[in-house]
Amino acid sequence: MRLENKVAFLSGGARGMGAAEALLFAKEGAKVVIGDVLDDVGRQTEAAINDLGGECLFIHLDVSSEESWTAAIAETVHRFGKLDILVNNAGVLSLDSIEDITVDEWDRVMDINSKGVFLGTKTAIPEMRKAGGGSIVNISSISGIAGQSYVSAVYNASKGAVRIFTKSTAIQYATEGIRANSIHPGPIDTPMTSFRKGDAQAVAQSLARIPLGRAGVPDDIAYGVLYLASDESSFVTGSELVIDGGFLAQ
Repeated sequence: MRLENKVAFLSGGARGMGAAEALLFAKEGAKVVIGDVLDDVGRQTEAAINDLGGECLFIHLDVSSEESWTAAIAETVHRFGKLDILVNNAGVLSLDSIEDITVDEWDRVMDINSKGVFLGTKTAIPEMRKAGGGSIVNISSISGIAGQSYVSAVYNASKGAVRIFTKSTAIQYATEGIRANSIHPGPIDTPMTSFRKGDAQAVAQSLARIPLGRAGVPDDIAYGVLYLASDESSFVTGSELVIDGGFLAQ
């Protein structure tokens, strides 16, 4: 199995891409910890993985809180003895125009999407150092590479911050065997994007932008995360993996 004897922590692991990643990691032999603010859904995902024979622990996590991260990583190490993999998956979407973004909305999106990645990384690195190395996978977005008219500038900015933060992390910690890479999903069918399903015109316009002609599904992202988390990518750090059906190639 590709993650045998590995311990992985995934923020935003209760549903959507995070849950798909957690399930795949468990199937590949990892001991999995999922952190999320969605307690009920998170416990359901925890139970589903354990019922399938995996090892999974759910922990309540507010990614914008350093204290919450400290407690979550400490509980992970207490339970499983170490930390090898961190997936910073938690995120929120925003659609307001620049003139309509309030300061509170700016702070909310940046706190979850950007500061959450920083705090998770900061908290995980000392434990990865103790383990002799590790892999950090940060979920950015194609919105972190190209500007778009149909999402908020604060969302673009937050995901762009994740992109360059990942590269900085990779350079700073490469000599310690700690790798960091980012994944940039295109349109993915998840609970976060489900609001679009009621607008047939918006769905058609979105699909028309994708050369492969379909939206992605969480497993499309999960397999990319699995590669970057595993030792198969041991010579990969500071890289960005775009999974978007050809969207950015146009």
